[in-house]
Amino acid sequence: MKFGVTNLPWLAPAPADFKERCTAIAADPEPGGMMLRQLATHGLDNNQLTRLYKALPSRGIEDSLKPLRLAILSNGTADFLKPALTATGLRHGLALDVTEVPFAQVAQQVFDPGSGLYRARPDVVLLALDQRGLPLHQGANAALSYLKELSEAISKTCGATVIVQSLAPIPEPLFGNFDALYEFSEIAQTTAFNHCLVELVRREQIFLLDVAQLAATVGLDHWHDPVLWYLAKLPFSQNALPLYADYVGRLLGALVGLARRCLVLDLDNTIWGGVIGDDGLDGIILGQGDPAGEAFLAVQQMALALKERGIILAVCSKNEDDTARQPFRKHPEMLIKEGHITVFQANWEDKASNIEAIAKSINIGLDSLVFLDDNPAERAQVRAALPMVAVPELPLDPAYYPRMLLSAGYFDAVSFSEEDRARVSLYHADAKRLQVKTKTRDLGEYLASLDMTLTVKPCDGASRSRVTQLINKSNQFNLTTRRYTEVQVKAFERDDAIRTFQARLRDSFGDNGIISVAICRAAGEDWEIDTWLMSCRVLGRRVEEGLLNTIVAAAKVGGAKRLVGRYIPTRRNNLVKDHFSKLGFASAGEDQDGASLWRLDLPSFVPKIVPMVIES
Repeated sequence: MKFGVTNLPWLAPAPADFKERCTAIAADPEPGGMMLRQLATHGLDNNQLTRLYKALPSRGIEDSLKPLRLAILSNGTADFLKPALTATGLRHGLALDVTEVPFAQVAQQVFDPGSGLYRARPDVVLLALDQRGLPLHQGANAALSYLKELSEAISKTCGATVIVQSLAPIPEPLFGNFDALYEFSEIAQTTAFNHCLVELVRREQIFLLDVAQLAATVGLDHWHDPVLWYLAKLPFSQNALPLYADYVGRLLGALVGLARRCLVLDLDNTIWGGVIGDDGLDGIILGQGDPAGEAFLAVQQMALALKERGIILAVCSKNEDDTARQPFRKHPEMLIKEGHITVFQANWEDKASNIEAIAKSINIGLDSLVFLDDNPAERAQVRAALPMVAVPELPLDPAYYPRMLLSAGYFDAVSFSEEDRARVSLYHADAKRLQVKTKTRDLGEYLASLDMTLTVKPCDGASRSRVTQLINKSNQFNLTTRRYTEVQVKAFERDDAIRTFQARLRDSFGDNGIISVAICRAAGEDWEIDTWLMSCRVLGRRVEEGLLNTIVAAAKVGGAKRLVGRYIPTRRNNLVKDHFSKLGFASAGEDQDGASLWRLDLPSFVPKIVPMVIES
């Protein structure tokens, strides 16, 4: 099998009537938002991406997507990127508003506060620069200094998140094999630049689009197209455009908290060869010494590696439960054990229903799931029933399963912390809490049995990554759904007029990690609650009451007389429409944007009695 990565082989091919569907949506855009997103989940070529882009309505699809303003600065032609990126953004849950600045006007746009770049008010700026747009001839350090100046100016002027690109090495060595050894060769300077760029990204809180790795995957000979550069200043081969757009889309999705969090595994012919119910324990194919058996071991190794970086593992199989568990318990070559699986669904129900049950049992959205199944009929059924679940295509040969899944970038990350690593154990602990809850009739008794401690502190460098994660991915328990970057959160921490709160919950089953964030702005005698959100994993624990006690105490020390809350309704946060009234706030009407306002009088506030110890 030839793995043609530029064709996005993990995505199902576009439907035969793709053109007609786009035309129908363009003619009647009212119901077309979800249909557009479904079409975007297919493997589309350049022409299909452009057709999908043209079918986009001017407004009305944001309810099912996250809006994001993206500006592109390039030393080459960037006009061709807008249709591809906008259409691909749908695949990753984004409603992108893309602005491309004039050709080769990078410095002029960045260092002029009145430029079109800043008038576009971007949330994210992509510095799509290659060797020809950087002073690499002066050395890697000079190129890095220039890139740092650009990113600092952007952050300072508009606060946008900045993405920088690594450099794809040129395929024409001047000295041949000696290029890597001659420090002034372009290949050596490119290598030095990419190495130092990683440190710059870590230090400056900017983000990396790894074009060097992308180009290596495509092949440098296929990435670089000198004819197109001299003819139209196109920075890379147009055959690679759908893949480049997908790399950008998955990175942007990860930035705003849309990366997937759970891998759901089929069993028969997916993580072992054969059918356990028919072939028995000794008849399945798994283990060293057999090509197919080793390939299935590699699938399990991949799954465990994902678990180690915080991805939840679940099982969804049409099987008798006891039969399906036998290899996990008894097969000597099995790498994945029962304890690695957070939810085990093995029965004769349809797989879409079981996948819904998995999402519900661990309290995450269906759009957080990836389903790996060798059976094309099962894949088609799940895609049709649950279009928000990612279902990669798989070839006949299991040797390609890991490459197909990982190349799709479903689990892309922009940061990694110990809290991310511990995510799986958090969900295991949630399952144990659920068992205790089902055995306890009285809610108060249940909460008391958890022996909870709520620790509330200001946001800081150690928590910033997780806090930003929560701000960008929390939708249901989120009063305003305002999104902020790490750079902006860092600025809040240093602003004397802003108070930030991060809440961590521990109980008898373990540490839940940071589960709530609040941001307040001082305005005279009022403290305005700009942001208040909480992980749905701790709903019903009365954490919001405990956090309110802490916020009120801090506001009083700060001289405030009132807390002012705001509820901005969205398609997904109806859960908290009564949040402030339940906490004792009085309705204060609506603001000019239609958000409901609430006020709490601090002198008369009586702290809530909550079933937890509160530490600060």
